[in-house]
Amino acid sequence: MTSATVYDLATKDLDPPLAVVDLAAFDANADDLRRRAAGKPIRVVSKSVRCRALLERALAMPGFEGLMCYSLAEAVWHVEQGTTDDIVVAYPTADHEALRRLAASERARASIAIMVDSVAHLDLVDAALGHGHPEIRVCLELDASWRPLPGVHVGTRRSPVFTPSQASAFARQIVARPGFRLVGVMAYEGQIAGLGDAAGRRLNRAVVGWMQRRSAAELARRRGEVVRAVRAVTDLEFVNGGGTGSLESTGADEVVTEIAAGSGLIGPTLFDGYTRFKPRPAALFALPVVRRPTRKIATLFSGGYIASGPTGPSRQPQPYLPAGLKFLGFEGAGEVQTPVTGRAARNLNLGDRVWLRHAKAGELAERFTHYHLINGDQVERTVPTYRGEQQNFG
Repeated sequence: MTSATVYDLATKDLDPPLAVVDLAAFDANADDLRRRAAGKPIRVVSKSVRCRALLERALAMPGFEGLMCYSLAEAVWHVEQGTTDDIVVAYPTADHEALRRLAASERARASIAIMVDSVAHLDLVDAALGHGHPEIRVCLELDASWRPLPGVHVGTRRSPVFTPSQASAFARQIVARPGFRLVGVMAYEGQIAGLGDAAGRRLNRAVVGWMQRRSAAELARRRGEVVRAVRAVTDLEFVNGGGTGSLESTGADEVVTEIAAGSGLIGPTLFDGYTRFKPRPAALFALPVVRRPTRKIATLFSGGYIASGPTGPSRQPQPYLPAGLKFLGFEGAGEVQTPVTGRAARNLNLGDRVWLRHAKAGELAERFTHYHLINGDQVERTVPTYRGEQQNFG
């Protein structure tokens, strides 16, 4: 039985568009992440899943501990829902209402650490809560980009804290500030974790591989110096690093106590381009054929689920099953219709399903209210995404 037939059979009583998560693939991906982490606990990155049932499934597995949320409001919601009592918010917040909810809940304050990288973030919290507010747990973010030459920046634009002296100075300011407790350090090496080394031409692959090796070595040295400098100021509960694409190098860094990962559970198309691992496609969505404009073209309903990031073909969803389909260059994946062509298109009839993969792991959940969890050729259960629980965290 082909994979397409399995998914079609499992969802035969459901109308597309619909989205499924293959539990066998999800669990196999979790096993592979755990293997690659080599004993370091994995903090599950919520933005790459955006479905509470799947986050809880991952957290119930050995080797996975705590969430990394992208929004403070999201983190407070998870505490209220009882998902976990161990959350790091990966991005600074300017959400005054969420800060007030955090400060008002003893349980939330004990569970959540918010991200800071400047005194201005502390000022913002004080402005939202007033002086004399309850103690807020904070995590200092270190910029993990690679700067091989003056003016050259390779990686994401994140924290202004780059050197051990900057980290030490900021840590002292946090410790001296009433109402704050410094509990962790985080450094996300996006130029390693989020950039595939197997995509593109051979020269490009060689350059990416060279850059990542040099960057990993530089970061391991600098991160160690930063952590030692901060620990000279105060004790730390955790040092977080990495992402799905850098589990091996980040896990090998002795100062790192935990690794963040989430996309590897889902296996989106952007993670096809790595030599170090090959996640199985776990999340798929089905669109129905609604037109046959020519014998060689079948037109699907909807489909323009374009991923965030630099605009280009890599951000489009990709036809997956039946194999051998591709988009038309002129139309691509459209808002209301998506034509596909290729040999398999000739055998598609009105009402048939085409299964596609999203470019990024979590953004598919923003398009669907529910995921149908597939076990073999059956829907084991249907669970709400964030959207299905009427939660929108921006």
